[in-house]
Amino acid sequence: MSKNSSEKKRILGNRMKQSRRLPILTALRTHRKIQTNRFSRSWRSQKMRIKVD
Repeated sequence: MSKNSSEKKRILGNRMKQSRRLPILTALRTHRKIQTNRFSRSWRSQKMRIKVD
């Protein structure tokens, strides 16, 4: 028996992928109007509220 369910692991994996920085090509393509990734979060400051039953 695993500690996390497979659905919770999938959600956590997606959040890990979203937490990466913005590609530099995207910033250059938009002439630096978009500079930050709005989905990026720190594990210490912003907690995720995941409810899986």
